[in-house]
Amino acid sequence: MKNSLLLLLFVTATCIGQVNTGKKIQKSPVEKYIKSIDNLTLEAAYELTKRANETATSLDKKVTITILDVSGNILMTTRGENVGPHNTEASRRKAFTALSTKTATLALLRNAKSNPDTQNLNTLPELLLLSGGAPVWYNGNVIGSIGIAGGGSAENDDLIAKSASISEIGITIK
Repeated sequence: MKNSLLLLLFVTATCIGQVNTGKKIQKSPVEKYIKSIDNLTLEAAYELTKRANETATSLDKKVTITILDVSGNILMTTRGENVGPHNTEASRRKAFTALSTKTATLALLRNAKSNPDTQNLNTLPELLLLSGGAPVWYNGNVIGSIGIAGGGSAENDDLIAKSASISEIGITIK
């Protein structure tokens, strides 16, 4: 009887200890102040550049390509042979515009033209509303961007930028 009573008390205490009080587990101080984010690597920049150059070559175009990481820092810039020097800054600003707006610059340009509320976007000094910039996505997050300049047309620059996706591992350009 004594053993049964002790067993009953033990089981009762164990079951009460398992009740969820609804309190959330506190984050550690590090998790409260530091967030890990996905970001492009230099190796990814090489691959994106290679793929964009392959498309440019198939169109018989030489272009300038800039790849930015998620913070807007330049990972890589390449200038095609005989491409005008102004295209270096244009490709960087296209990449920056795409990164900061999370929108391909051709779509941004077309939307800004048709919407009176956004027509003044072109007055912001860092934004460049010309086609050829596109955000780079991974798992639903922007992890960098690409800017193309010198492709000969708005459609070419946009096509070349979007062709650089590394879709086999989930890195896409929209």
